Amino acid sequence: MASSHASLLLQKQLKYLNETPVEGFSAGLTQENNIFEWTVTIMGPLDTLYDGGIFNATMSFPFDYPFSPPTLKFTSEIWHPNIYPDGTVCISILHPPGDDPSGYELATERWSPVHSVETIALSIISLLCSPNVDSPANLDAAIQWRKHRDEFKKKVQRCVEKSLLANGI
Repeated sequence: MASSHASLLLQKQLKYLNETPVEGFSAGLTQENNIFEWTVTIMGPLDTLYDGGIFNATMSFPFDYPFSPPTLKFTSEIWHPNIYPDGTVCISILHPPGDDPSGYELATERWSPVHSVETIALSIISLLCSPNVDSPANLDAAIQWRKHRDEFKKKVQRCVEKSLLANGI
């Protein structure tokens, strides 16, 4: 029953997203018959280090969505303090609902069924605009952001260039 509800909700959210797109974000099904796995493309936000990049990712939804959050994992190489080296995004609204076992996040900052793909897209774009180096998923990127900003910028620029080549541009 839960997966039926989740399936209907995801169909509705995908339709809405395609009719009313979020600037810099697009999504579609990875496989036509699987509403729980999406391929997303995120354009590097203007006037950021990621500007001009075309970053691909997968968004995987649990069968009890919207009661549990999806995961978003970049398949394009990306260098960012809040993105694990394997591409998995670490952002509060994608963390399970309720109290944070480590006490870092408030329950109100974590996943809630009121969130949608649209709010996730806006949060990811915001994350690319301003990383949270106080809670890094990629410690090396966070240290480089703090102490060696020029090296960080060069590494991000290489990721932007690779993203363009990977997308045939």
